[in-house]
Amino acid sequence: MATTKSAPAGRGGIDWAGLGWMFLFFWYFSGVTQALIWASGIAGSTGSRQALLASVLWLIPPLLFPGRTRLLAGAIGALLWLCSLAGFAYFLVYGQEFSQSVIFIMFESNVNEASEYLGHYFSWSIVLVVVAYGLGGWLLWRKVRPVYLPRRAALLASLLLFTTSVGYQGVRQLLKHEEFQVALDDFEKRIEAASPWQLVIGYRHYLQQLANMEALLASSERIPPLKNLADVHAGQPVTLVLVIGESTNRQRLSLYGYPRPTTPNLDRLRDELQVFDNVVTPRPYTIEALQQVLTFADQEHPDLYLTTPSLVSVMKQAGYKTYWITNQQTITKRNTMLTTFSEQADEQFYLNNNRDQNARQYDGGVLEPFSRVLADDAPRKFVVVHLLGTHMRYQYRYPQEFERFTDRTGVPDSVTDDQLPTYNSYDNAVLYNDHVVSSLIERFRATDPNGFLLYLADHGEAVFDAPDPEVLGRNEGAPTSPMYTVPFILWNSPKWRAQQPRDFATALHRPYSSSHFIHTWADLAGLRFDGFEPDKSLVSADFKRRPLLIGNPQQPKNLIDFSLIKPKKPADPSSEFAQREREGKERPL
Repeated sequence: MATTKSAPAGRGGIDWAGLGWMFLFFWYFSGVTQALIWASGIAGSTGSRQALLASVLWLIPPLLFPGRTRLLAGAIGALLWLCSLAGFAYFLVYGQEFSQSVIFIMFESNVNEASEYLGHYFSWSIVLVVVAYGLGGWLLWRKVRPVYLPRRAALLASLLLFTTSVGYQGVRQLLKHEEFQVALDDFEKRIEAASPWQLVIGYRHYLQQLANMEALLASSERIPPLKNLADVHAGQPVTLVLVIGESTNRQRLSLYGYPRPTTPNLDRLRDELQVFDNVVTPRPYTIEALQQVLTFADQEHPDLYLTTPSLVSVMKQAGYKTYWITNQQTITKRNTMLTTFSEQADEQFYLNNNRDQNARQYDGGVLEPFSRVLADDAPRKFVVVHLLGTHMRYQYRYPQEFERFTDRTGVPDSVTDDQLPTYNSYDNAVLYNDHVVSSLIERFRATDPNGFLLYLADHGEAVFDAPDPEVLGRNEGAPTSPMYTVPFILWNSPKWRAQQPRDFATALHRPYSSSHFIHTWADLAGLRFDGFEPDKSLVSADFKRRPLLIGNPQQPKNLIDFSLIKPKKPADPSSEFAQREREGKERPL
């Protein structure tokens, strides 16, 4: 009969080596990423300490049931590995720690958006590192063995481990704070760096945020209306149009001086447009940005969107019939934070109900419903058109006939051959976006309206732009200029200009954050009310320059002025971007 050799025991009969291998196995799935973050200088040692303490918790099941140690360790390890993959891969791609904002975006995305994102950043080198990461966990699992303790000793050890890992901090926060929710929030901050709590806590916060938005929608009629609202155009037929772009960096528009002709139609309309060249977004993510752009919230008061009217509600109070036309993927009106804004409108047009975001659902689809809305006999109309714009993956944002940039003509020298297809596809997406936005203006103009159309993007996008040519996408933890510089373009109808003449010359170059957009919109629309702040209006004579705060407002100490963004590395001195920078062109401020 075969016999199993028992593991060697240390002094006192405890297998300390076995206990050490078991702990190392559980620590691995939180500690590796946190150790890399600490070693790279991105953050301090707090995350590593959290990973160390939180990992102690998983020793309890094997100590209580030593006969099933390998099975329990394997099941727990598999869960920890799966939950740690997102943070580990995020560090590999961005060199940053996984944040709550990124977790929110992950839960807001559907499977096809996630697959599109993965395809955009796919790299065999990353695959190999992830496989090696999983292999390391498997090798450690093979070292795990049962650690037998007397029953009473196992119970006492488990109690001690629980107290060390989470019990002490939990009780401490309960005694420290009178409100349970405050105590829970503080407790979560002390374990959120560890797997799986990072995702568990992130998902809880996401559900909480979503519930707040749903409650806002359900109680929008109970939110007090603006006091003393006055409209200088009251009683007049008026049509006002807001076009919201997506992931569009103004530095890649020829309208703003980019050498490639990416906006030929808007270029031709240039004399009819007011082109503001110094506007930035407060956040590089759609939901977080629009929570401020479309409400009274800003970087210093990020939660005001929960207690004050949205832009749609303001326009309804002013007597406008409101419409929302969107080509953003909604999956049959799935109830997300973004959809919550659209549901406040009187009529909605959800155009992109494809399960596959790579389907041929281009932004040109907004033109027909836009024409139908313009033909509506409502005398006063407020229309929001939300585009998919230049959202990654860029090659899916435009029809084949708009694939005009295919070589290196006009491309900075810093763009490598491997980067070139992506760089070109982004410019082609901008070219098609130009077609859509200019078509909206032309269709609007053809109705001889009394009103205006304003186009701005929710945020920008870095696509191998000098002087940071290695950066692709958006990362609030490592901001670069292209992530925040957005187009801001105004078309006024002749009738509107005659009724409300305004000299925009002094406003076109003002540094401005779209977090205060609602004040600019109210000013342009001729609305006044208690709480209107003309010094926050981009076009007001009372405009006051403020720091262009970017970053996560839930961590106010980390907010920075956009003007303080520094390049990661010097620009290639021979590149066209660097030459324009030396000439003083395309400066954000």
